[in-house]
Amino acid sequence: MLKPILALSLALLTSISSFAQKRPDFVNFINSNHKWVDSVFNSLTPKERIGQLFLVRAHTNLGQKFVDSVGTVVKNEQLGGLVVFQGGPVRHIDMINKYQSVSKVPLLVTVDGEWGIGMRLPDSTQSFPYQMTLGALQDNSLLYDMGRDMAKDFLRIGIQFNFAPTVDINNNPKNPVIGFRSFGDNKENVAVKSAAYMKGMIDGGVLASLKHFPGHGDTDVDSHYDLPKLNFTRQRLEDLELYPFKELIKQGAPAVMVGHMDIPALDNTPNLPSSISKKVVTDLLRKDLGFKGLTVTDAMNMKGVTKYFPDGEADILAIEAGHDLLELSENSARAIDLVEKSIKSGRLKQADIDARVKRILAAKLWLGLDKYTPAKYDNAIADLNRPETKSLIQRMADASVTLLKSNRRIQSFDTKKKTVVVSVGIDKAQDFENALASRLSNVTNIYISGKETKDLIADLVEEVRNHDQIILTIHDNRSRPRPTLDFSEDVKSFIDKIAGRRTITVMLTNPYALTSVDVNRSASIIMGYQNEAFMQRAAAKVILKDITSKGKLPVTISKAYSFGRGL
Repeated sequence: MLKPILALSLALLTSISSFAQKRPDFVNFINSNHKWVDSVFNSLTPKERIGQLFLVRAHTNLGQKFVDSVGTVVKNEQLGGLVVFQGGPVRHIDMINKYQSVSKVPLLVTVDGEWGIGMRLPDSTQSFPYQMTLGALQDNSLLYDMGRDMAKDFLRIGIQFNFAPTVDINNNPKNPVIGFRSFGDNKENVAVKSAAYMKGMIDGGVLASLKHFPGHGDTDVDSHYDLPKLNFTRQRLEDLELYPFKELIKQGAPAVMVGHMDIPALDNTPNLPSSISKKVVTDLLRKDLGFKGLTVTDAMNMKGVTKYFPDGEADILAIEAGHDLLELSENSARAIDLVEKSIKSGRLKQADIDARVKRILAAKLWLGLDKYTPAKYDNAIADLNRPETKSLIQRMADASVTLLKSNRRIQSFDTKKKTVVVSVGIDKAQDFENALASRLSNVTNIYISGKETKDLIADLVEEVRNHDQIILTIHDNRSRPRPTLDFSEDVKSFIDKIAGRRTITVMLTNPYALTSVDVNRSASIIMGYQNEAFMQRAAAKVILKDITSKGKLPVTISKAYSFGRGL
């Protein structure tokens, strides 16, 4: 049944795109000649042209001294763009506008905003659900709508390029760096959902970048801290990891970010990250897969690349490998000097550098930066908190929530019966508890924060059992939902004892966390994927029969809970 569904989804996306604002095909555009590009290129010194290859880190939460220091770098080195990190929306507008004012060429402003602008500016902005949550969606047009809506936020504050979607296939439950950032472990599902998200952003006027080529989903090492090694065969990579990249390149992906992984089947040079391997970037991505868009490195200050190639050598290798853009060089001034020396020595070719600079300038032209205007301060917070965005986020949450086990207890749930709501992981009511409290006439709330004594927990078991209906809710109150829960053995034992035939269990956490607690005896199990308010409200709606669960599990947890499960 999967292939007809995927074909229907792709047809739907084609139909949606036909209504979108028509823009020139990006990949063809950046590989064509343009007067503005030639004019700007000719106005730059050789050193300024090299500067276009580099993207520098930009924050507004680290104090004015940091903001000013980056401004000095932008002005002195005339870099190609920024990578925006944490801070506040209005402060970001001010920062970006000031950096643009001292830049000879309009800056390409980028961001890692996988779940929207709220990923980097969590205060005063809105966040969309994580990609793992959205992997459960069955209506992929919602992902297209998300991409379009997300683009409005980025453009509102002066950002034109989002390093998303993550097209890694998360088939390693212990993956410490991808996990909930992936659409799941099924390659077709990942490809179709990534395509919808990507096309929405592009049609909204923001560039998208597939990541992390050639696939970071099956690693047990975080490349921020070390170099992961993937001992897979070339055939395995072709069949699995590379599948979404191939599919989306066919559909016009504008950019690809290459990750830091040691993959001997692709390049057997000892400890060489894929991000700085010519065999990966030029031979595999460019030649074998035919990709002609922009290539960008993952952050060049990560240990996955600097551990074995310090002191700027990684920057030169990245350019030798074939990259257009280098994200977060440890020292961009040093890197520019090294590139100049490498051109003079013959290690790098001037013609290659020039061609990449012109592609970057053409990308800026496609984005309309030839007519750059500063972002406005007025009504910025209101513009970033549109009611229609909030509505879309809730609709996505409602469509993602997944019923993993039996609907009978939910169908028989009675708002007038004596009910206990047991909330594990929090010490006071959140949106889920409040939603139920507003509708239940005879309800008791019990909160298990993990600090309770063993005797108190034992007493609570008997209290819970003295109710007609039990709702057990697992809240993962951590900032990111990890694949395991860190509850004490006493709390896990308590969960096991009350997860019985009268219990509806709600998991507001990473789906892999199902293996951390034993809730299988529960009458019904609802998977909410994350603890944010929109998912809490969606789960409550299922119990109260306001909506019917439509989500399908995006990963395989066990034989009982496999990909596609959802009642």
